[in-house]
Amino acid sequence: MSTAGPAGTRCLIADDQAMVREGFAAVLAAQPGLLVVGQAADGADAVSQARYLAPDVVLMDVRMPVMDGLQATREILRGTAGQERPRVLMLTTFDLDEYVFDALIAGATGFLLKDVEPEYLLAAIHTIARGDSLLAPSVTRRLIEAYIRDHQPTRQPPPGLDQLTARELEILVHVAHGLSNAEIAEQLVLSPLTVKTHVARVLDKLNLRDRVQAVVLAYEAGIIRPGSEQSHASGR
Repeated sequence: MSTAGPAGTRCLIADDQAMVREGFAAVLAAQPGLLVVGQAADGADAVSQARYLAPDVVLMDVRMPVMDGLQATREILRGTAGQERPRVLMLTTFDLDEYVFDALIAGATGFLLKDVEPEYLLAAIHTIARGDSLLAPSVTRRLIEAYIRDHQPTRQPPPGLDQLTARELEILVHVAHGLSNAEIAEQLVLSPLTVKTHVARVLDKLNLRDRVQAVVLAYEAGIIRPGSEQSHASGR
């Protein structure tokens, strides 16, 4: 379900570099259906503005003064009673991968590199505003592998895993590798709609909010290993 209101998607930009904020704001302002409602120079300001302005999407830098983007994300996503929480799109660089993993666990909807092309940034905002999560395949595996090197997987079957069909487990593995629905459909010779249905069932059975959480679960539970292309789920 879309989080955008009738006037369009309300966006808050949080970054400690003024030129970066202004650059993103200019790109968004030129796009019909997107409205920049605020800019924050640090995490604490982002939390305050998010509560006051109620944006649909927050573009959040990781490293900022006063309060970093990770803590700001946690604070924003705690939300308040009766207020719909915005969706957070983390902005990162390769050397900040481990921080972004923590942000995804905290509830961020997805992440992009800060030097992303404008058209991809716009597409990402529209994607998460529709209620979908965003995983950049070029970064996903490096992100997770950096985390796994320092955190041993639990190897414990998560609740609901035994409820997945063989096809649904296969879909989960592809999702964990960062593939989009269209890419999964092409590999498995299925229609995108069928893949979307399978993904929805996987999330429901595993009680996950979105495919970002599915990636985290797959690696932490040892369903796949960093660098692998095959399932390592026992008994499957």
